[in-house]
Amino acid sequence: MTTLADPVPGGRPGDLRRVAALTDDLAARGVRGIVLAYVDTAGVGRVKTVPTARLEAAVAWGVGMSPVFDTFLADDSIVTTDVLGSPDGDLRLYPDLDHLVALAGQPGWAWAPVDRITQEGTRHPGCSRTFLRHLVTDAAERHGLAFKAAIEIEWAVGLGSAPAGEFQPAVRGPAYGAIRQVELSDYTADLLAAFAAQEVDVEQLHPEYAAGQFEISVGALDPVAAADRSVLVRQTIRAVAQRHDLRVSFTPSVSAEGVGSGGHLHLSCWRDGVNLHAGGERRYGMTAEAESFAAGVLARLPALTAVTAPSPASYLRLKPSRWAGVFTAWGRETREAALRVITGTAGRRDQDANLEVKPVDLAANPYLALGCVIAAGLDGLATALSLPEEITGDPARYGMDEAAALGVRRLPQSLPRAVEEFRADQVLRDALGPVLADAVIAVRLGEAAAVAGLDDAQVAAAYRWTY
Repeated sequence: MTTLADPVPGGRPGDLRRVAALTDDLAARGVRGIVLAYVDTAGVGRVKTVPTARLEAAVAWGVGMSPVFDTFLADDSIVTTDVLGSPDGDLRLYPDLDHLVALAGQPGWAWAPVDRITQEGTRHPGCSRTFLRHLVTDAAERHGLAFKAAIEIEWAVGLGSAPAGEFQPAVRGPAYGAIRQVELSDYTADLLAAFAAQEVDVEQLHPEYAAGQFEISVGALDPVAAADRSVLVRQTIRAVAQRHDLRVSFTPSVSAEGVGSGGHLHLSCWRDGVNLHAGGERRYGMTAEAESFAAGVLARLPALTAVTAPSPASYLRLKPSRWAGVFTAWGRETREAALRVITGTAGRRDQDANLEVKPVDLAANPYLALGCVIAAGLDGLATALSLPEEITGDPARYGMDEAAALGVRRLPQSLPRAVEEFRADQVLRDALGPVLADAVIAVRLGEAAAVAGLDDAQVAAAYRWTY
């Protein structure tokens, strides 16, 4: 479980009692340094590291880092808002010991996610992990709800020997093909060993559709832990690849052509240990609350894309008839619908039923993406929204009038258009708070301006090795 308490100067209650034993254990295992990890507004993983011997000091007093990173762009240029983006000030990074793990793919290192607070000991309003943690806590207190979440991870595997900046697939062969699995079997076997050592439960690992593409699915956790796990899994995939002279990219579109890479979100609502997406009287076993939650997510998908598809490269991926979910539509096991209702197999539905949100990629900050999807669902629950008629097949086949009658419309086709939808969505802006919401807008518009005038191939190249 995730630590729910905010960090405080001097350390969270109980942490200082734990840290000495943890430090001794890590040192005995040859761990020399700790990676303190978080994800910025642009979706880029940022870190600071400390020697293992300094873990106690980090737990008690944090590690300094500038708040300017809240408005960094993917190319490391900086935009500003009314309160963010200046060179002034400092924050403290506090590791969450509940998710500290020795990195099997990086011998000598351990990893921990962090929350960020001010030097005065108050919440930093731009910390996405703190935002998600408080949102989940509030849902438990106000609605008696808990959530299980998981994030699929697709990535492109390239040759480490390729010319600088270029992507050359490390494997050939058909989509989902046995050829790909055989050719990278040593790499993927080492991945499975690393995840087992890190106690990450892997459900599937397989070749995917696009060139050099693989996908991993991991077990569901509470939303904060699921976002943490997404960051950890990518750190591990990258580290193990390097040991095999491979280079990996989690960008939405490693090239301008073909199918891109996604980061689909899976989410289910629970109360008192009971899955609200199974055993109910609404469609496909949903309870009334689960259906309203799903309807809330569906209704806010256009605005959500500013958070779940936050890069100009995201819109190279979001094309019809590519299983990216680019229309405001839902359906049971319909992989072209933006919101897929998964009922699970008979005999497992009380455990497996969930929602899959498809227009999501791994340029997204996972804490922001999960938090905003949950906020949208909670608004649907509070207003008792109902799902419209479901769709079957590919919604791209509908004519304009038929699509309008079904409430099916195309999601934003550019990042500026997604920002317009986000600006107009008071529910999402209120959930994030003014500081974080304004950072999202400023960073997205900054990304759009950074690639103005570039063609699709140049956009793909600009973000190829960022994520």
